[in-house]
Amino acid sequence: MLQRIQTIFILLSLVAPVFLFITAQDVDIFGTLPVLNAICVVLILAGALSLFSYKNRKRQILLNNFSIIINVLLIGLLAYWLLKLSGGIAFPEKGIEPLFPLIAVICLLIANVYIKKDERLVKSVDRLR
Repeated sequence: MLQRIQTIFILLSLVAPVFLFITAQDVDIFGTLPVLNAICVVLILAGALSLFSYKNRKRQILLNNFSIIINVLLIGLLAYWLLKLSGGIAFPEKGIEPLFPLIAVICLLIANVYIKKDERLVKSVDRLR
């Protein structure tokens, strides 16, 4: 059932790394290593797998928790990059890159709440049979 509310939140959390991949081409954290691009690809794959595993709610929650952990690490990595830039963190010309993983974390947490609510509903219906 792709029409559930948690699917919308998972889709929003899937769009966030896509935007990060597009906007963060100037981010240079570890020299020439494309760390940020690799993390974005992993998040996109995990989000797509979570989006289409709607019949297995436990796997969906597991993939969402994995994505939350990766996004929190990505927020820390981008905060380190912002602090490392000249001008400090208060420099207004810096990008909005750390905002995308934050939006993804919030959307994934909300999606997990709705997935757990569905799981409780299915268990209560199974008890009545």
